[in-house]
Amino acid sequence: MDYPALVARFEQKFGYRPDFLARAPGRVNLIGEHTDYNDGFVLPMAIDREVAIVGAPRSDRRVRLYALNYDQEADFELGQLQHDAAGQWRNYPRGVAWALLEAGFDLRGFDAVLYGDVPIGSGLSSSAAIEMATFMAFAACQPDLASLDRVRAARLAQRAENTFVGVNCGIMDQFVAALGRAGHALYIDCRSLDYALVPMPAGAAVVVVDTRAPRSLAASAYNERRAQCEAAAQALGVAALRDISPEMFVRRRAALPALVAQRVEHVIYENQRVLDAVAALRAGDVVAFGRLMNESHDSLRDLYEVSSAELDAVVEIARGVPGVYGARMTGAGFGGCAIALTDEAKVSELRSAIVHHYPARTGRQPAVYICVASDGASWRAL
Repeated sequence: MDYPALVARFEQKFGYRPDFLARAPGRVNLIGEHTDYNDGFVLPMAIDREVAIVGAPRSDRRVRLYALNYDQEADFELGQLQHDAAGQWRNYPRGVAWALLEAGFDLRGFDAVLYGDVPIGSGLSSSAAIEMATFMAFAACQPDLASLDRVRAARLAQRAENTFVGVNCGIMDQFVAALGRAGHALYIDCRSLDYALVPMPAGAAVVVVDTRAPRSLAASAYNERRAQCEAAAQALGVAALRDISPEMFVRRRAALPALVAQRVEHVIYENQRVLDAVAALRAGDVVAFGRLMNESHDSLRDLYEVSSAELDAVVEIARGVPGVYGARMTGAGFGGCAIALTDEAKVSELRSAIVHHYPARTGRQPAVYICVASDGASWRAL
């Protein structure tokens, strides 16, 4: 990220020098898909792509935020927050301001320039990065926010997205954007919000492949799968699928419709895969971790049915490259990204295989990112 260039754009836009830099990363989920809204376990990592905001506090309650990516401005008064029907990115900072005000914080306005290099619409959570970067911008303007507990900050950002923006997301994206640490993945219990840093293995690289496929089915499929899981939990008499052990599922599977039982099977065993993956990383066992990634993808493809031809193509190509430990789709599905864990020495070979074979199989040009586990949101004075 070219921070000096953002400072220069701020000076050009507003006519004076900014005095803070706020930032928050995107994320990729290593394993644990469609488990978060079932009170389960996930294992994401913050990545070295981020949203950055350079700005300066105002003496009033006005926010002027210029987004370089869109060449658009969000200009709003903190006392008059309304959802922008044509908002795109504009509702995320508005939503964060709304959630903070609802929580009782007395906010100051600011002038700022925003820029992000998290690919938009690819499933790497540019939205949570905007939310947490906005939170850090407000924190730079007032001390009571700067000391706020990061778990609470993540929950406020989630509330902004759920209630103000209107996207019924789980806690994972905001949580890892707030609490990620360089060199580590972040194990999260989505019910208790207990978490632990898990070291990433030396000598292995995380390669993210954006399929560039439209995700037109993702939202409706997500809502349908979530409803199926909630109905199954109710039918089995538990608060969430997290409460069903593999042994209990085997005994009671016949009580569920066949299709719903498939969905439940994925969630139950995916939760166990996350726990096993954490143990594998702690032991430095990349082979076991890769095997769990492969099992996760196969379950998402066959049982949860949220993969796509493009995601399957990336996974199949990656698995055919020597030195790749495992590969899977990541995110809600029906497009977006797939990831692979590979020996660092084989990154170039993997990239070449994807770039050569994927277009021939799908007619689409992929984007390939080598991602490094990075720090969560922060701010500093300029």
